[in-house]
Parts: sequence; structure tokens; C-alpha cells
Amino acid sequence: MKKGVRSKADLTQGTVFDPNCPVRDVLSHIATRWGVLIVAALNEGPRRYFELKARIGGISEKMLAQTLRLLTRDGIVERDVEPSSPPKVTYTLTALGRELANPLHQLLERIQACNQDVTAAQLAYDHAPLYTESQVPQ
Repeated sequence: MKKGVRSKADLTQGTVFDPNCPVRDVLSHIATRWGVLIVAALNEGPRRYFELKARIGGISEKMLAQTLRLLTRDGIVERDVEPSSPPKVTYTLTALGRELANPLHQLLERIQACNQDVTAAQLAYDHAPLYTESQVPQ
């Protein structure tokens, strides 16, 4: 077997808390800022590359291409190429991608609903002293 290529048995075993768990690879692709936003944008419907770039403010072309490639390899995104000049490429979520998009959408909604509380906690943390007198290292 080629180095870096896992057997089917390897792919179905493990737990996400195990550093060798294959689920961590997918988690590292989908649970990033860009992975989540790409899945959320494609959950709204099929999009072409520059439509995705316009929808996801701040993503570079390199990061968009790289993340789309990883999500396509993971079976979350499908890349459809229509033969034309230039070729027309459309990205959509696969059935697996749609299944994962629903809990991600719920997570994004919860984060947006809690945003004021998170901002308040960040401000409180940023303005709090590093140590109380009893915690100062000796």
C-alpha cells in the first residue's frame, strides 16, 4: 500500500480524541473558518468559483481553491465541469455535504445569536488583570 494511503479498515476505526483518527482529517477541513463558510454558502445552492469568492468575504483565491479541493476529496463538495470555452465549473454539496451542512448551519445561527455575549466576555477578559495578588507567581 502507498505511504499515506489508508485501508478501508483504517478509515472506519478510531475516535476523534485519538491523534491517529482519520475523522480528524475531515474535521480539519470542514471545521475551519473557510470550510464552514464554503459549506454554508453551497447550502444556499450551487455556485461557481467567483460567486463563492464574492459570497465569502475575505477569502483569498488560493485558500478558496485549496479548501474546495479538500472538501471535494472528502466527498462533501462536488465539482461539475461543463465543457465549454472556457470550461464552466459549478460547485454543489453532495448528499454527505448536505447532511453535514444542517448542523453547521445550526451552529452558525447559535454563534450569531450569542455574539454579543461572546464580545462582552472577550472585553471582560481583555480588561481583567492577569493575576490577582494571591495568584502572582513567586
